[in-house]
Amino acid sequence: MEKKRIVVKIGSSSLTDTKGVIDQSKLSDHIASIANLRKKGHEVLLVSSGAVAAGFAKLGYPSRPVTLKGKQAAAAVGQSLLIQSYNEQLSKFGMIPAQVLITRNDFSKRNRYRNAYSTLSELLERNILPIINENDTVSVEELTFGDNDMLSALVSGLIHADQLIILTDINGLYDKNPKDDPTARRIAYLPEITEEWKQAAKGSGSKVGTGGMKSKLIAAETALSLGVKVFIGKGTGENKLIDIIEGKGDGTYIGSDALTSINSNRQWISLHSTVQGSLYVDEGAELALVNKGSSLLPAGIYKVEGFFEKGNVVEVYGINGIIGKGEVLYSSEELKEILAQKREEQRIEKHSRLEVIHRDKWVKI
Repeated sequence: MEKKRIVVKIGSSSLTDTKGVIDQSKLSDHIASIANLRKKGHEVLLVSSGAVAAGFAKLGYPSRPVTLKGKQAAAAVGQSLLIQSYNEQLSKFGMIPAQVLITRNDFSKRNRYRNAYSTLSELLERNILPIINENDTVSVEELTFGDNDMLSALVSGLIHADQLIILTDINGLYDKNPKDDPTARRIAYLPEITEEWKQAAKGSGSKVGTGGMKSKLIAAETALSLGVKVFIGKGTGENKLIDIIEGKGDGTYIGSDALTSINSNRQWISLHSTVQGSLYVDEGAELALVNKGSSLLPAGIYKVEGFFEKGNVVEVYGINGIIGKGEVLYSSEELKEILAQKREEQRIEKHSRLEVIHRDKWVKI
């Protein structure tokens, strides 16, 4: 079997018992399956929930806290307890874990984004198991991933994974809500996330109305956009992850073999960058960008909005609206000067072949 790079996401429901605390037997089952996957030569990264579940009882809470401060305090206590449990279980298989706590800010800042990739790559090269979680203790609401499903999708794109496996307590997506309709049929394979499923994920349908499936479907759409195939489902035993990557998993497979990995520059521009301004281009430039995969040249730009520096990201608008985003090689002041020369019918041949946005740092919308 071809060796693969796999991201495994384990949710709280797959780690906890009926009281909401960490279930050591469930944890042991997951670790045995990860060990088996690595034994076959595959690279594995684990995105694990459970910090709040591991910590809330130690703080005297009778159940999982609902306030932000309560969750953050529980996560502060629980994160070390969770990694301790993992360490004890992994040591039975001779595996060493590395705790990696990430915030949304680590993705939005380009240098931190690159550092995250370098760190995870080095850990994999050293045969260490990265255990990744959002840094709930310091995250603020407006700068979170929303949930670990989205975090796992973004991590899978960041490290160019072959597959994202989202383990949950429900065996995949259904055409109807299985808790409400006994005729609901499980979807074994989705080649893509259609508009119908997107609407369901937004809450306008009943297909994914249970078990946190809405967030998983949104995460799957993100992973697919980054070139990563997804599995959503359940399983038990040491062979469950092997079965999943061999196509025998109890769940839903999403994505086709036609998916291609998206380079890191484009990932960051598309999903994590902050837009600093806007460029408006003519029909010829729009055609070159969208259909021909060309770079954007100064001659195709007729208006510049906002203030930005070289290296910032801007939105690009065509005849009928926004067509994409890209990283500029000129500042806004430099571009305005070029446009002024063009309006005054001065010679701009010296600018004609210089690129404002290189095609490798451009993404269509």
